Amino acid sequence: MKPYHVCRIAVAPLRSEPSDRSEIVSTLLFGDRVLVLEKTEKWCFVKTHYDQYEGWMDHKQLQEITEAQYENEQQYQYLSAVNFDNRLVDEAGTVYYLSPGSTLPFYADGSCYLGDTKFEVKTSPFIPKPTEFYTQVEAVAKFFLNSPYLWGGRSFFGIDCSGFTQTVYKLCGVKLRRDASQQVEQGELVDFLASAKLGDLAFFDNEEGKITHVGLMLGNDKIIHSAGKVRIDPIDNQGIFNTELDRYTHQLRVIKRLN
Repeated sequence: MKPYHVCRIAVAPLRSEPSDRSEIVSTLLFGDRVLVLEKTEKWCFVKTHYDQYEGWMDHKQLQEITEAQYENEQQYQYLSAVNFDNRLVDEAGTVYYLSPGSTLPFYADGSCYLGDTKFEVKTSPFIPKPTEFYTQVEAVAKFFLNSPYLWGGRSFFGIDCSGFTQTVYKLCGVKLRRDASQQVEQGELVDFLASAKLGDLAFFDNEEGKITHVGLMLGNDKIIHSAGKVRIDPIDNQGIFNTELDRYTHQLRVIKRLN
């Protein structure tokens, strides 16, 4: 099995161990590239191209491509748009429904390709523009409102806190790492909550001081984040206050600005 592959289904779980019962640590979306590092009869251990994340997945969910196809960065710019109707149709007439932010490799003239396999793109993809980050980020984040929380999730079918921020930033043309503990290492420090602005990332820690949660600021007093579901809550210097529970749920550690 050659090492260069791309995800060929809408959503594919990445697991900590080679077992269907194993913890899902992240999710691949259609068009995500991976390097296969190890293979068993059913499973392969992969490293993702986008965020260098490692895990096990069912190799039947991957399409083999050439090294040249894998390395051609210019051909992985188009993403599925921020809507609920991102459809692909394969050569057999089967329909795929994609989550926003899925990659459409080698997109041209209404089609994309995984290796030599052609998919007709039924909706309009786009290339994110980082220069328009601040005009887009709020609407993109709010698109995911009420999406269910799912550990390891990166789609509107289920998304975790860092998967949410990573996906929103990707759709706005800015690359984030996968986990909250990795994302906190990026960007510039915002000294005070009062100085926070739309698009900043707020990070939260546990009693041991470990970063365990992240959300996207909608200003300096509201945050959108994935906790139970993607929701908007008030935030102050103590942290996130959940009005439904009438208590603070997350302790604020630091705020970072990445754009």
